[in-house]
Amino acid sequence: MIRQAQDAVRRYLPRGGGKGAALLGLVLVLVWAASGFFRVQPDEQGVVMRFGAFDRAVPPGLNYHIPWPIESATTPRVTRINRVDIGFVGAADAPIVTGRVPPARDVLAESLMLTGDENIIDIDVAVFWRIRDAEEFLFNTRNPESTVKSAAESVMREVIGRTPIQPALTEARAQIEQDVRRGTQAIMDQYRAGIEIVQVQLQKVDPPSQVIDAFRDVQRANADRERARNEAESFRNDIIPRARGEAERVVQEAQGFRESQIARARGEAARFNSVLAAYQAAGDVTVRRMYLETMEEILRRNPTILVDDRLQGIVPFLPLGDGAAIPRPAQGGGLPNTRPQPLPAVPQGPGVVQSRSQGVPR
Repeated sequence: MIRQAQDAVRRYLPRGGGKGAALLGLVLVLVWAASGFFRVQPDEQGVVMRFGAFDRAVPPGLNYHIPWPIESATTPRVTRINRVDIGFVGAADAPIVTGRVPPARDVLAESLMLTGDENIIDIDVAVFWRIRDAEEFLFNTRNPESTVKSAAESVMREVIGRTPIQPALTEARAQIEQDVRRGTQAIMDQYRAGIEIVQVQLQKVDPPSQVIDAFRDVQRANADRERARNEAESFRNDIIPRARGEAERVVQEAQGFRESQIARARGEAARFNSVLAAYQAAGDVTVRRMYLETMEEILRRNPTILVDDRLQGIVPFLPLGDGAAIPRPAQGGGLPNTRPQPLPAVPQGPGVVQSRSQGVPR
């Protein structure tokens, strides 16, 4: 067999077998050396291994390593965002039958979890991750995707186990996502898996299908309660400032009235003191002046009727305007001509002024 192989090689080599073998060996060495060139794409990171152990990381572009079996290279995609689904099988992961893509299918063994108040909830989660360190990713984990899924499911059950069902269905979803992302990232860092958890999304958070209608009724009732509470808050925010403003207005009016009454009382007291001082200085003059001022006020407000002892009746005081005159009565009861006296206009009203003088006063 060795001889036959030698004969076959000699047939393909030119004459001068030693030189041909050397040339063939040189070609084989060049081909082997050229096999060490490899290209790293922009979204990849090159990792060179020497005898199966990590040797170095190379950047994107054209690179070289010692050919196999001394060194080998692998190029994981470090910028690609990978996805792991928990609680359901997505359309991309489900098997295609008869050329149609099947819809997402629930995996109840993963999605059903126990809440903090001992209720059961159905949760579907999508975990997005990428490679952060190619060396740790390649050499510290055997199945990175399964590791991410197991860690995220464990953290999700822990977070849901201390969360009541009502907040988990409504306002606590964002907090649950953040807690699961931080917990899963802590586990990946502890494993030194070289994986970064980018995002955790809750795809579905519902009660079990057997009681979902009752839970939706409860949610609608809670929504009605919140709406009624908001309407009451709005009414309170409207009526309370209005009532406070009205109360402040009444207080201000009362204070203004108090100030005016105090000022008026002080003015009256000052006037009385001034009158008292004038009375103490000249009593007769002050009394006469006060009497005249009082009579002037009375006559200004009431019509005037003159009663004279020498007249056989009542003579009205006629406001005839400027130029009118009151005649002086004669002994025969008539009204002879007298010197006209100017009369002021007097407004109408009840009242009688009696005069005991011999003539008619002005």
